[in-house]
Amino acid sequence: MKKILSIKYGAGAFNFSILLLRVFFGVLLLSKHGYSKMVKFEELHTRFYSFLGMGSTFSLVLAIFAEVICAAFIILGLFTRLAAIPLIITMAVVVFGADAGKPLAESELAILYLGAFTTLLLCGPGKISVDGMINK
Repeated sequence: MKKILSIKYGAGAFNFSILLLRVFFGVLLLSKHGYSKMVKFEELHTRFYSFLGMGSTFSLVLAIFAEVICAAFIILGLFTRLAAIPLIITMAVVVFGADAGKPLAESELAILYLGAFTTLLLCGPGKISVDGMINK
């Protein structure tokens, strides 16, 4: 019971927790959102949210890049902090752009992704990652 209430943690627990965060959020984003956007590209490219007037097709391509390529990098722990930046921007655009004016509950998933990828940007990939193996 004392260990459960403790605020101390070891390096192994931290690294394993970051691994879980990377893998769970990366796989969910890639499989549920990125892959479906790629498959439905023809259907979505005309009605996708146009970010900063870039056009819906280009905005969709950027979202697919973030949700597929960057999510894969996050899963592997390769260039993790760099890969987190497009994902943070994409989720911020969803929350403050595409879903602006909607109830907060409708943006709940994007807010969770935003929090997870911001955490990865600040904490890094941990030692159980390609980045961690390269920097040994």
